[in-house]
Amino acid sequence: MRQSEERYISLLTDFGFKRIFGTDPNKELLINFLNSLFDGEEVIKDVKYLNSENVGDVYAERKAIFDVYCENEKGEKFIVEMQNAYQTFFKDRSLFYSTFPIREQAPKGSDWNFCLKKVYVVALLNYKMSDEAFDSSDTIHTIALMDTKTNKVFNAKLMFKYVEVGRFDKTDEELTSLSDKWMYVLKNLSRLDNRPVALREKIFTKLFDAAAIARFTPTELREYEDSLKAYRDIKNSLDTAKEEGRAEGRAEGREEGIEAGRAEGIAMVAKTMYAKGMDIETIASMTGMDKNELEKLLG
Repeated sequence: MRQSEERYISLLTDFGFKRIFGTDPNKELLINFLNSLFDGEEVIKDVKYLNSENVGDVYAERKAIFDVYCENEKGEKFIVEMQNAYQTFFKDRSLFYSTFPIREQAPKGSDWNFCLKKVYVVALLNYKMSDEAFDSSDTIHTIALMDTKTNKVFNAKLMFKYVEVGRFDKTDEELTSLSDKWMYVLKNLSRLDNRPVALREKIFTKLFDAAAIARFTPTELREYEDSLKAYRDIKNSLDTAKEEGRAEGRAEGREEGIEAGRAEGIAMVAKTMYAKGMDIETIASMTGMDKNELEKLLG
């Protein structure tokens, strides 16, 4: 087993993200990270991790597998997703995901007044989403159910946070807010040899300790190396497909060339991952592809 070249894990990998944000010993990191994104809109004191695999009322219905699924001390639900690969209908996917924690609140076989606990979907995007509804000067976007004329919130029980990690470009010397610091480590942790001055706070001491590759067991190291390779394969294939798609799009004078290149690159990565023994659910989680589409592609 080759020792990883980096000192700290990449939070952009499936293994790294779930180790830091999806395990009970590190839940303080998740709480601090979420509070940095909500910036006072919501203050989380504690979280309890929930089963990340969700199905409909009938087992045969379509599943949803979340990266991290938890609830706070008030029973409010949080879905946290890391999305590395561009997906055409990702907004629809995140909306679909939100239906699971909403529906599961309905008690079975008893009267109910339909009073819901809040549901939050936090989508971390390792690319530029560039949606026309977003403020292009910001990288954290809050989406809620609002009246389009008054811009007042109609119902605060459902909220989405789209965080464009891929568009964050501040240096360590420019980090001022807590959300800046978390965005910086999300994007750059594996590239760091030493902790920047801006990240000397206690919470980041815990983060760097948990992310230190030297502390891994041989099994953990192997799992991380596999996850890192899968991430790099996805990134390289998508970058190549994106450039080829741009060239094709320019040649043909249409945007479809870019989308076709992206789709082809993701499909190629999925086939490679499957050939190396990775299961379909893991591939779906890491590429953003629909599980049924994957089964057709790989069948």
